[in-house]
Amino acid sequence: MIRLLIVGTVGLFGLVSGGFLNIYLTRWPANEVIVGPKAHCRKCGHVLAWWEKIPVLSWILLRGRCHACKAWLGWRYPLVELGMAGCWAASAWTACGEFLKLERTPFSMYDAVAFALVKMTLCWLLIALAVLDTEHHWLPDWLTLGGAALGLVVSAARFIVSFFYWTALPLHWSMETGMEGHGAEVYDAMLHWLAAIVFAPLVILLIRQTYHWVRKHDGVKMGEAKLMLLMAAWLGLSHTVLAFCLAVLIGLAIALVVVLTPSLRRGTDFWHMTRVRMGTLLIMGSLLSALWGRQIIDAYVDLLHFY
Repeated sequence: MIRLLIVGTVGLFGLVSGGFLNIYLTRWPANEVIVGPKAHCRKCGHVLAWWEKIPVLSWILLRGRCHACKAWLGWRYPLVELGMAGCWAASAWTACGEFLKLERTPFSMYDAVAFALVKMTLCWLLIALAVLDTEHHWLPDWLTLGGAALGLVVSAARFIVSFFYWTALPLHWSMETGMEGHGAEVYDAMLHWLAAIVFAPLVILLIRQTYHWVRKHDGVKMGEAKLMLLMAAWLGLSHTVLAFCLAVLIGLAIALVVVLTPSLRRGTDFWHMTRVRMGTLLIMGSLLSALWGRQIIDAYVDLLHFY
């Protein structure tokens, strides 16, 4: 019961955070001040009342349209809010489970809370980048390189704590899992993390160069390479590889559906929506890897043992 209460509370905070993120994602690309004028309709300038700002609920009550001019607001607003709520709730659920498994010491409590905060921060960055890439074909350096720098600091702090407390309790982080609290294993995990930081962007750069050789123009932007650096800094080696593989599978699934359903290509609007960018695919894979990577890897290993 307490676990459900914590998860529900964190999910509500995720809804509110998604509402603020929507304001940020609307005003920043338009070069508007983030903390400037009150929330208003982008079409008619109608200033929103308090009841028009309630995450998801207001969108449902207004049927997705402005109360004044009836302009369509779009699906992005409820999807971002629900996405943030779901990711934060999933992070809290996993963290509570890890907390219940551990001996209740100050260090284990710190580890469980940090485990959730790391995931929540990463999800915020990834959802923001997904919206900007989908709507504006833009992966800003402020989020990719800034997020990578933050991930490097967080991961470095994690390894420092690991070295100091490796004789106490195992750490349960989303980036690397399965450590037994042994100094040698912490050292190996750090080497894998450094390898991910070096080689993950190189994979995208190799794809970019190969595409340029074949098609004689750039098909992959540098933003995707910076995004891979962010993923490696936060997720580590195994989960970054998983995120990349999941992105490829998601892209293949979308392409297969479009190819096998010619009627979907008749409408230009829908056809444009099916042209998902590589950055968005990588973000989808990263979210799945960050939230359920350990379970996916364990299921894959069990499947290999079965065969």
